[in-house]
Amino acid sequence: MKQVVQNYKSGELAVLDVPVPGCKPGGVLVRTAWSLISTGTEMMKVSEAGMSMLGKARSRPDQVAKVMQSVATNGVPATYRKVMGKLDSYTPLGYSLCGVVEQVGAGVDDVKAGDLVACAGNEHALHAELNWVPKNLYVPVPDGLAPRHAAFGTVGSIAMQGVRQGEPQLGEVALVIGLGLIGQLVVQLLTASGVRVVGVDPDPVRCELAERLGAAACGDPESAAVEAAVAELTDGHGVDQVYLAAGGGSNQPVELAARLCRDRGRVVDIGKCRLDLPWNAYYEKELDVRFSRSYGPGRYDPEYELEGRDYPIGYVRWTERRNLACFLDLAARGRVDVEPLVSHVADFDDAVETYQRLKDGELKAVAVLFRYPEQAVEAEAPVVAVPSVTVKRSPARASRTPVRLAFVGAGNYATSMLLPHLAGRDGVELSTVVTTTALSGANAQRKFGFAEATTDLDAVLGDTSIDAVFVVTRHSSHAELTRRALLAGKAVFVEKPLALTEDELAGVLAAVEESGNDRLQVGFNRRFAPLLQEATSRFGARTGPASLRYLVNAGRLQHGSWYLRQGTEGSRFEGEGGHFIDTASWLLGADPVSVYALATPGNDDLQVVLRYPDGSTATISYVTTGAPGFPKETLDLVADGKVLRLDDFVRASVHGPERWVSSRLPKARDKGQNAELAAFVRAVRTGGPMPVPLESLVATTSATLAVRAGLAGGAPVTLARTR
Repeated sequence: MKQVVQNYKSGELAVLDVPVPGCKPGGVLVRTAWSLISTGTEMMKVSEAGMSMLGKARSRPDQVAKVMQSVATNGVPATYRKVMGKLDSYTPLGYSLCGVVEQVGAGVDDVKAGDLVACAGNEHALHAELNWVPKNLYVPVPDGLAPRHAAFGTVGSIAMQGVRQGEPQLGEVALVIGLGLIGQLVVQLLTASGVRVVGVDPDPVRCELAERLGAAACGDPESAAVEAAVAELTDGHGVDQVYLAAGGGSNQPVELAARLCRDRGRVVDIGKCRLDLPWNAYYEKELDVRFSRSYGPGRYDPEYELEGRDYPIGYVRWTERRNLACFLDLAARGRVDVEPLVSHVADFDDAVETYQRLKDGELKAVAVLFRYPEQAVEAEAPVVAVPSVTVKRSPARASRTPVRLAFVGAGNYATSMLLPHLAGRDGVELSTVVTTTALSGANAQRKFGFAEATTDLDAVLGDTSIDAVFVVTRHSSHAELTRRALLAGKAVFVEKPLALTEDELAGVLAAVEESGNDRLQVGFNRRFAPLLQEATSRFGARTGPASLRYLVNAGRLQHGSWYLRQGTEGSRFEGEGGHFIDTASWLLGADPVSVYALATPGNDDLQVVLRYPDGSTATISYVTTGAPGFPKETLDLVADGKVLRLDDFVRASVHGPERWVSSRLPKARDKGQNAELAAFVRAVRTGGPMPVPLESLVATTSATLAVRAGLAGGAPVTLARTR
C-alpha cells in the first residue's frame, strides 16, 4: 500500500510503498476514502523538517532538554547515534480521515466490514491507503453525512475540546484569535452554543469566511474595529472567553487576549503559540488560563487509546471518542458546515506536490483533502429523493370577490416587489399584515392600505374570511409557516425557498396530504416575465435536446447581511437558487433528473449542471466575484439550430431561420412578479389550478437542496421520485 512519509532530518517528503498493517485485536483495518491535511499542525511539522539542525533545536527546546538529559545519562556518542537514527527515519503524516472498514479485529462488535467510519490519531489515522485503528479512535459515520465531511472529525474534536474547556454559556461573547482551520470550527461551535463571536486574523479572506459562518465581526489584530466590536457587544466589559487558535512565535495573541478579556474571564490555548503571559495584565484581571489537550480526555493515555479501556461516562462525560461522535452528529444535522472550509481537493498520488505547494505559499488554504482511488469506497452514486404526495383535494371554494389576503412579513422584498402590485388591484383586499415588530406592521398598513396590522399569527390563521396568506419572512421560517397556513385551509404564496432541508419539505407535503389543501405557490416569478415569455414564443417548439446556459452575477453581499447566516438561513444558493432552476425547467419543459455541482474555495462561485429526461442540460453559473456593473442575469438557450438570448430581462433575441430582436429602447426590468401575482389571485378567486403545479415546485426545491449533496460528494446526484 502507499503512505505519505517525511524524513525529519532532510525534510524529504515521499509517497512510499509499505506493507499493509495487520488487523490486531481491539481495532479495525480501514481503507481510507478521504484524509484531511491539518494546515496548521502538519505544515508546522513539514516546515520544521526543512530547517537546519540549529533551527530544529530552536523550534523544539523540549526535545533539546531530552537530548541533554540523555547525554548526562548515556554519554555523547550513544546519544548522538540515537538522535541521528531517529532523525534519519521516515515518519508518518496525518491524523484525521474517513474510510471503510475492511476487516474487524477480535473483540470489536460495534462495526462490521463495509461500514463507513471516521478515524483519529497521529499514529492510526495517517495519510495511507490502509490504517489499523483501535476501538476508541474511530466512530461510525452518521447517515447523511458525506465521507469527505466526516474526514474533518479529528480537527472538529480538537475544536470541540477547546470550546468545552472555555465552558461557554448562552449569551456570552467570545474572542477567537486565529481563523485557520481550528479557529473556523471554534467559531461555528460557539455560534451553535448561543455565543456571539468576534474573530481575529490578519487574513481578510479568513475574516470574511468566519463572518459567513456565524461570527458577529472579524478583523485584523491591529484593527480598531475588533476592539470596537468587543466594546459594542459587551457594553465595554470585555469578552467572557478567549480562544487562542493561532500559531507562530508572536506574543501578540496572549497580549490581545488580556486587553480584550473581561475581569476573571477565561483564556483557552488550543493552538501552539508563544505564551509569555504579561504578568500584570493577567494578575490584575485574575484571568483563568486553560489548556485544551487535543481531542479530549483519553489523549496520550495508552490504556484508553491502544487497549480500548473507556472512561465511565458518569465521571468523564466527553472523551476523545465521544467528542468525535458529537462533532460528526453536529455536521450531519447541519449545525456545523465544513464544506466552506475546503480550499483544495487533491488526489492522494499528488500528496508530495500538494505539501510542497502549501509550504511554498503557492496554495493558500484553510483545509485540504486527499481523495483516494475510487475503488476505496464502493458507494452508490448519491441520490436525493423527490417526494410525491397523494392529495384528496378539499372541495374548491366558490368564486368570490374580493380576494382577502394576509401578509406574514413586511420586509424589503414584500414592500418593494409584491405589495405595490397588489395595493389597489381590483378584486383584492389587503386584510391583515402580521409582523414581529409593531412599527413595521404599522408602516405597511399605512403605505399599502391593510385593514389591520397585528403580531398575532394565530388569529390570522383562524380568520375564516382570509382567503390566502403570503409568507415573506426569513428563509428559516418559510417551511413551518407554510405548513401551518396550509393546515389552516389557506391558499399560500411563499417566497423562495419553500424549504431549507429535506425534512422541512417533507413537513410541508405532510400538511398538504393531511389537509387536502394543495393551494400552494412559491415565488418563482421569472417564468412569468413578459419578455421571456415573448422570446420563448418566438423560439417555438423544440424537437431535439437543448443546452441552456444561465449566468447569475450575484455579487458580494454587504457586511452584516442576514443572507450570510448559513447556519440558520441556509446557503445563499439554497435561498435563491430555486429561481434559476425553475426558469431552466420551465424553458426545457421538464423537471431535472440529476444535479452535478462544483464550487470554488469557500463556495463563493458555483457551477450547477442539471440533466433532463430528454438529454437536455442546463448549466447555472452562480458567481459572486464578477464586476458589479455587469448585468445580473444572462441566459442562452440553444436547440434545433436556434439560439434564444435574454439580457437581464431588458432585451431578448432569437437567432434562427427567422431573427427576432426585442425593442432596443430602454425598458423597465420586469422579472414577472406582477404577472405571477395576477395568476395567483386568479387561481384563488376562481378555485382553478395554481399557476405552477405542486410537483414542479417540489422538484425544483429538491434539485436546489441536491446542490449541497453534490458539493459534498463530488459526484452527480440522482433525483429519484418516490412513490
